[in-house]
Amino acid sequence: LTTPSFIVRIKVHCAEGIGTCKNVTYVGTSRKTGKSITLHGNTKHSMCADGITPCRFQGYEFWNGKTYYRVLDDGSLSVLQQNRTLLEERGSWKDH
Repeated sequence: LTTPSFIVRIKVHCAEGIGTCKNVTYVGTSRKTGKSITLHGNTKHSMCADGITPCRFQGYEFWNGKTYYRVLDDGSLSVLQQNRTLLEERGSWKDH
């Protein structure tokens, strides 16, 4: 995912077809400074009508202490810290 400020690489370490994956790696690199951060997280899905089964894939979520990173399927990147938005950008996905 390339946004105005970051290049984000997501790697899912679960077999194809598995519903929710709790082994996902995020590497975000600042386009300004070149510094990067690596985080571990999971996929994010909306729930089916039964409230238990994951249905539609929405994106990924990662935690770094109290800072929450959300990368959605539509190309949006959000970084929140204790209900305060630190960053909200939209980018485009590229296959590598």
